[in-house]
Amino acid sequence: MHKRIQLQTTKLQQFINITAKVAGIVKNSNVRDGIAVIYVPHTTAGVTINENADPDVVRDMLSSLDKTYPVHGEYFHLEGNSHAHLKASLMGSSCTVIIRDGSLLLGTWQGIYFCEFDGPRNREFFVKILAG
Repeated sequence: MHKRIQLQTTKLQQFINITAKVAGIVKNSNVRDGIAVIYVPHTTAGVTINENADPDVVRDMLSSLDKTYPVHGEYFHLEGNSHAHLKASLMGSSCTVIIRDGSLLLGTWQGIYFCEFDGPRNREFFVKILAG
């Protein structure tokens, strides 16, 4: 079973906590043990798992990514969004989370984030649930 989720990003760069959306899909799947694969089909957006307790972590991550891959760098890509391609490649286009007893097996402080690097845009991601 897989599910397509649409979302609207509101900033040039932002992390959107999608943990509750993914957890809801897992719950509705009735899969007790398996895996959830979260996939982002965009070249300027990604997905990551990181701390969701302190919003400063997200701010620090975005700030550090900007220092490493600034929006206005010495890039050749004429579209002007090379920074976004680099950041998306670093984050990755998918992540996998174990499902145990019908719930996502995340650490105490972990959350799943959709990572926008070229917004605002209409975006989507997919969640595939596999029983195992």
